[in-house]
Amino acid sequence: MIRPMNSFKAATTVLLALAAGLCAIAPARAEPDAAALYREHCAECHAESRLGGIGPALIPETLTRIRGPVMEEVITHGRPATQMEGFGDVLKKDEIAALAAYLQTPLAEIPAWGPDEIAASREMAGDYTPAPAPVFSADPMNVTLVVETGDHHVSVLDGDSFDVLDRFATPFAVHGGPKFSPDGHFVFIMSRDGWVQKYDVWSLKEVGRVRAGLNSRNIAMSHDGRWLAVANYLPRTLTILSTADLSVVKVVDVVARNGEKSRVSAVYQAPQRKSFILALKDAPEIWEIATDPAAGPFHDGFVHSYEAGMTEALAAEKGLFARRRIAIEEPLDDFFFTPDYRNLIGTNRAGDRGVVVNLDVGREIATLPLPGMPHLGSGIVWTSKGRRVMATPHLREGVISVIDIDDWTVVATIKTGGPGFFLRSHENTPYVWADVFFGPNRDVMHVIDKETLKIVKTLKPVPGATVAHTEFTRDGRYALVSVWEDDGALLVYDARTLEEVRRLPMKKPSGKYNVWNKITFSDGTSH
Repeated sequence: MIRPMNSFKAATTVLLALAAGLCAIAPARAEPDAAALYREHCAECHAESRLGGIGPALIPETLTRIRGPVMEEVITHGRPATQMEGFGDVLKKDEIAALAAYLQTPLAEIPAWGPDEIAASREMAGDYTPAPAPVFSADPMNVTLVVETGDHHVSVLDGDSFDVLDRFATPFAVHGGPKFSPDGHFVFIMSRDGWVQKYDVWSLKEVGRVRAGLNSRNIAMSHDGRWLAVANYLPRTLTILSTADLSVVKVVDVVARNGEKSRVSAVYQAPQRKSFILALKDAPEIWEIATDPAAGPFHDGFVHSYEAGMTEALAAEKGLFARRRIAIEEPLDDFFFTPDYRNLIGTNRAGDRGVVVNLDVGREIATLPLPGMPHLGSGIVWTSKGRRVMATPHLREGVISVIDIDDWTVVATIKTGGPGFFLRSHENTPYVWADVFFGPNRDVMHVIDKETLKIVKTLKPVPGATVAHTEFTRDGRYALVSVWEDDGALLVYDARTLEEVRRLPMKKPSGKYNVWNKITFSDGTSH
């Protein structure tokens, strides 16, 4: 005899069967489409190709230190002291995880980008004819270029009247400061995706452009104005261009002594040394590349004897573009140079100390307590109470460190309203101007007395708007300040009274570069 099923057990069985049926017919929740998420949230800054735009390239080759949970943390909360904001309130956890995994997948193909590809990208303006003299009546040495990142243009300003002489389009996402030829006649502008643009300041015309890399950091001009060096993250090279016609002269593969390739985090001009100085991102080395045909020899290993005709050594390089390696304990970024270019200060990867390297002897000579990620690339020099000092803002702390560059001691720590990005001054002004680029006080600009090292005034020109980056006119009479917003402005201050005298609407004006201050390496201007 068949026994009847318990009513509770029967009901449970029916419910389980019904649930199973529903599961069978209900569509499973789709996995997040990481590629679509990237296009929607990331491509505007990092490019559809993932090779970099305003932001860096997002591929495994450039994300070696940001993996797995770290990547998810960055996507969720952003990166401190950068323009990378968090997406934790926009994306779900599984979407963030999918996006992090997507960024770790290699591209199907990274384009080769060597001398042939660079040469093929070169575009010279067909309608360009050089003018024998400036086509404007303004002082060509008091022209200031204003980079407007809001719509990728540069405004060319008369430094006396502040009239706009020209406004020209640049490549997408200009990065790093433009570099002028030694006579101020031409300026070279680089974008994050490796394009280098040449512009004739006298003619107010573009000369041409060339793509020197796929993801680049900055450019530097040689002491004689003949060569332009381009620091690349991708490929891991240094590209050297002729400033005359933007032709590629040499592509240097950046390979450390241990055989590993390295990104170039920055290249700098060292005019007194007749060389370029390279900061390597992935190797404990500093490179010096000669711009002097008589340079060297630079030995790449042990030397038994330096006696004339008796040299016993490993391989050496000499002549134009010869490389010299300087070994250091760990990779250093973001260099500051003393005015004679004998010493540099770099920050370590942790961003908690500065390391002083003497370039003449090629070794570290001092360390400095500089916690809070010093932004040494914005460091400036002036004379305070009879001694030469340099100062640097910090990207993670609201302080400015002031350092005696003769004995390498920290002589003062100036507290500010928050982490800053830029410092500027001029030999004809008693003040240093320091922005507060990050945090709730990003709308203020501190004015600091060079002698007392005290804040004498705090400006707040547009409440709630980021105020940053100061530049001076040739004579130091006026200070130019950016309202760093899409509907921003260039503010002109009387550098003596600290009163605003003019306001020019602009599209997210970022850096400003006065011809005279740059080509003369004016005190108070970063180089």
